[in-house]
Amino acid sequence: MGQRNIHITEFDLMRLRSLIIEARYSNYRDTPYLDSLAKELNEAIVVPSKEMPPDVITMNSRVRLRDLDADEEMVYTLVFPEDANISQGKVSVLAPIGTAMLGYRVGEIFEWQVPEGIRKIKIEEMLYQPEASGDYDV
Repeated sequence: MGQRNIHITEFDLMRLRSLIIEARYSNYRDTPYLDSLAKELNEAIVVPSKEMPPDVITMNSRVRLRDLDADEEMVYTLVFPEDANISQGKVSVLAPIGTAMLGYRVGEIFEWQVPEGIRKIKIEEMLYQPEASGDYDV
């Protein structure tokens, strides 16, 4: 769906940049999504936590998504790799869908590359966003 400028808090930006540096020396180093995330962060619009629009997917946001191709609904929380647990719906920001959804807003559609091709995913609802709840350092 083209290049976009994501909205991100300074707190998340610092943590994600550190994560990228660490990931380059780990099992994630050959992941194409690492470069994609790094590029998005370099072009990101940095927003103070208290001014983050409440409909933007930030780290630790919980959202309801709809796969428009399969007409299936899913609920995910976007987390750092050490907190990922797909059985609990916690998806890593370094996973393809995690990298894809970061910074999108409710109502928007993003593309997610899967082995079978490209899926179109719509953000249906923000169930929890830390910044909107006053949780600025999670």
